[in-house]
Amino acid sequence: MTKSLNLDPNQIRKPGKITFSDIPMNQYQKRMKDVLGEYSREQLIGIFYDMLCIREFETMMQNLRLTGQYGGVAYEYSGPAHLGIGQESAAVGQAFLLDRDDVIFGNHRSHGELIAKGFSAIRQLGQETLKAVMEQNSDQYNVVTKQFKLDTKAMARRFYLYGIMAEIFGRKNGFARGLGNSMHAFFIPFGVYPNNAIVGGSAPIAAGAALYKKVMKKEGIVIANAGDGSLGCGPVWEAMNFAAMDQYHTLWDDKGGLPVLFNFNNNGYGMGGQTSGETMAFGELARVGAGINPEQMHAERVDGFNVFAVIDAIRRKKRLLSEGKGPALLDVVTYRFCGHSTSDSNPNRTQEEIQSWRDQDAIADYELQLVENNIVAESDIAAIKAEIGDLVLSTFKLAIDDTVSPRMDLYGEPDSIEKYMFSNTKVEKLSDAQPDMIGRKEDNERVQRLEKKSRSGLKDGKKLPSSAVVQLRDAIFESVLDKFYEDPTLVSFGEDLRIWGSAYGTYKDLDKSVPYRRLFNSAISEAAIIGASIGYAMMGGRALPELMYCDFLGRAGDEVLNQLAKWQGMTAGQVKMPVVVRMGVGAKYGAQHSQDWSSICAHVPGLKVVFPVTPYDAKGILNAALNGTDPVIYLENQKLYGDGELFHEGGVPAEYYEVPIGEPDIKKKGSDLTVLTVGATLFKALEAAQIFEEKYGISTEVIDARSIVPFHFEPVIESVKKTGKLIVASDACQKGSIINDFAQTVCESAFNYLDAPPVVIGARNWITPVYELEEHFFPQADWFLDAYHQKIKPLADYLPARSFTAAEKSRRNLKGV
Repeated sequence: MTKSLNLDPNQIRKPGKITFSDIPMNQYQKRMKDVLGEYSREQLIGIFYDMLCIREFETMMQNLRLTGQYGGVAYEYSGPAHLGIGQESAAVGQAFLLDRDDVIFGNHRSHGELIAKGFSAIRQLGQETLKAVMEQNSDQYNVVTKQFKLDTKAMARRFYLYGIMAEIFGRKNGFARGLGNSMHAFFIPFGVYPNNAIVGGSAPIAAGAALYKKVMKKEGIVIANAGDGSLGCGPVWEAMNFAAMDQYHTLWDDKGGLPVLFNFNNNGYGMGGQTSGETMAFGELARVGAGINPEQMHAERVDGFNVFAVIDAIRRKKRLLSEGKGPALLDVVTYRFCGHSTSDSNPNRTQEEIQSWRDQDAIADYELQLVENNIVAESDIAAIKAEIGDLVLSTFKLAIDDTVSPRMDLYGEPDSIEKYMFSNTKVEKLSDAQPDMIGRKEDNERVQRLEKKSRSGLKDGKKLPSSAVVQLRDAIFESVLDKFYEDPTLVSFGEDLRIWGSAYGTYKDLDKSVPYRRLFNSAISEAAIIGASIGYAMMGGRALPELMYCDFLGRAGDEVLNQLAKWQGMTAGQVKMPVVVRMGVGAKYGAQHSQDWSSICAHVPGLKVVFPVTPYDAKGILNAALNGTDPVIYLENQKLYGDGELFHEGGVPAEYYEVPIGEPDIKKKGSDLTVLTVGATLFKALEAAQIFEEKYGISTEVIDARSIVPFHFEPVIESVKKTGKLIVASDACQKGSIINDFAQTVCESAFNYLDAPPVVIGARNWITPVYELEEHFFPQADWFLDAYHQKIKPLADYLPARSFTAAEKSRRNLKGV
């Protein structure tokens, strides 16, 4: 049931002050001699091995970019190389205690975390498990087993580094078939989720992964790795608030915060700008935890040059997160000896500063401690370095060998980028667990009310009152409710979903059946809403976020267009993205709330985009979207929520059915003119069709696109072959609109059948005016007649009200409107 918290004015207005706890700064000062009893000799050597391997790996990358060779082997590498040379101890310390259930997300500078977490997993996993993991990734395993005869653990390290290098160098034997590159590397079997090229991009995604662990009661914690510069990014703050929302402690039955650690590798620079003292205001990064929640995110600063300090901090934070006391924040002080990238010559840093940090190099210091504490001899150090040098060099040679490690044939089958853009798979539920619900579906009050309503909007050819029929909002409700009872992983969240029943009442009474942890109100944080949905899906769940208005897409632009759309392709299909984003296309509210941005979504590869405008189509297409594993932008026109079904015989079925995504629907048959519409313009086109026929004897076929990406053109082309004329219309502004592409495709495919060029009608290229002036902005019925008269064929005794001539179009283009 919907819960609320009482806001007591007597308490809120009471005088007082907010107090803060001290934030620890570099409190851990132990060195190796102080912890000898806590670590075995093998563990201490392993820490050194991993740090050295990361250093050598990144030295290889640096040499390739700066000198075009590594180890005497020439190779031209022009890809990204954002290096963390100097930060190795922070990465190894983080990974030391993490097990397979613990997952990490990284950034553009995360080679260190990638290697450290993988090598830690290799040490922890048994030989049979390791062998099974490698055999399941046969492209990499077959290459290394042909070249090397080693024990399982040593083979696993070769296997892992080879998969990473092949990925970075764009080879099909990479862990993502060479589609990811240096900034997006990952290996999910070891708990290493995709690194993110966008600064701070992993923060909301990691929060969503932690949400999945909490909702589905899974073991392990999630770590979001980022740099200090990422705290200049709004989505990072949104993610920390999302992870710390009070509702986890006050309103959820399963009390406890999200198990996510925001781990900031604080090297003092965000690209070239100095964070402390120049581009940020925090002074000491750990301070920001106090701005998130009363627990101050258990924030502290840790000396990242002391690997034991990092291990100690991770041990304590992992315990807190496992106890439901998350989220947590670590300010890990470290330093990169190199620039932001290999093209950065450090104009903002003095050589004296860099040298002062090199003088305290964590690897050199750790090596000295190994010898001083009689863990290894000098000769052992030399042997370890030689082993690592051979490991990296020999693996490098394999990864750049065109015969052993070919590149993907982008246009070939079955191995092509096209194959990975969409999964096009149908999975009814993503877990065999029992869905956590409140009571039976048939006991829901809204379900019972809908049983008494007509499922068709017509009776005896006459339109029924809206209150008497199953409306478009009800069709959406039925689809969502059914899926909640079917898929135990499904969650839905957004602004006011639970209180208002989602935008325009589509979710009203859903809270009577769905527990809070599966349907909840989020902060007004569009980036976090979508980012968390992505992370939730990456972990194996299904998410149904809502942005309320598609105008708010701009607040989640990166998350929708640069994250949601990309990860299936960039992981070569290993990550599925069952996320359906509901967005309302508005009217009446002016320039910032009444825009149709369907074309923006359609322009970006990797998103399916649908726009149903009738109750039958709304339910059927949403069913199809929620049964799939691809990201879908599901647009709803807010003017139509109260409409009943006027087209499908029998109305909206109560039982489950699907409308295939990509299939247009002929809403009215005709023989003289084809009109293809996207969105609510369908109803203006139908008004126009009636005028065409009654006044001018022009039989008009009206086709509702229903989907934008993908789209099956054959029904439209067949119609045009019959009619010889085409108008394409939408409420989106015409400039850059998908309707231009629709017209172009039909023209190219049916050119010989057209009596005139296709006509495109969109909204004017202005800001959306106030409601009282909208009829001059959005396409109206008479616009179709005006355009037909001036661009297809003159209508007898017709006087157009507005100009669609080529001269008028040129005038507008010159003015940019």
